[in-house]
Amino acid sequence: MKRIVVLSGAGMSAESGVSTFRDSNGLWHNHRIEEVATPAAWENNPKLVLEFYNQRRKQLFEVEPNAGHKALVKLEEKFNVQIITQNVDDLHERAGSTNVLHLHGELKKARSTLDPTLVYTLDHWELNWGDKCEKGSQLRPHIVWFGESVPLIGEAVNIISGADVVLVIGTSMVVYPAAGLIGYAADAIPKYYIDPKAFHVSGISKLTAIREKAGSAVPRLVEELLAGGER
Repeated sequence: MKRIVVLSGAGMSAESGVSTFRDSNGLWHNHRIEEVATPAAWENNPKLVLEFYNQRRKQLFEVEPNAGHKALVKLEEKFNVQIITQNVDDLHERAGSTNVLHLHGELKKARSTLDPTLVYTLDHWELNWGDKCEKGSQLRPHIVWFGESVPLIGEAVNIISGADVVLVIGTSMVVYPAAGLIGYAADAIPKYYIDPKAFHVSGISKLTAIREKAGSAVPRLVEELLAGGER
């Protein structure tokens, strides 16, 4: 069974109504990255950080997977599909995709500030100051903040190294280390880059740029792949 690896970014979820960093001029709901999405922000004002992610989490409970998310599920009928996403939402899973690796964490989870192996799934949108893990330490968003290492990047490299087809969807291809993942795909395999601002990536062979939104381009490409009509 052929292995298709999907690299998805913010543009994948934008059509569902999820706010994106790229489209908000460096601001998330009027907050600078340095104020809400770094280890220093957590040290300086943890209550602001918690409230910021509470609002993002509340929004996530109100949106639904779009046509792009749903189309990727159909690929599992014929292919071994692995999704590597930079997104912290759960829209791929809610659409029905079964193999999703979250490089930058998951919005609907929290983890211990004392023991990072203690991770909890939230069934509500609020995570407050005073919410603690079983060892008595404050819980923080289960998010990889700017300035922190990306623990799953090695696993992602291994996955894409074994791909037979790669789909890059809704990402600016400028945020590292995620942007460098496509470089680990074999030269000979087909690669598709779907984004309204898709561009030629230097040094990447057999790359087809599709300058459209995910909601329209992904379903069409999925049908082509299922029919065996790789470009």
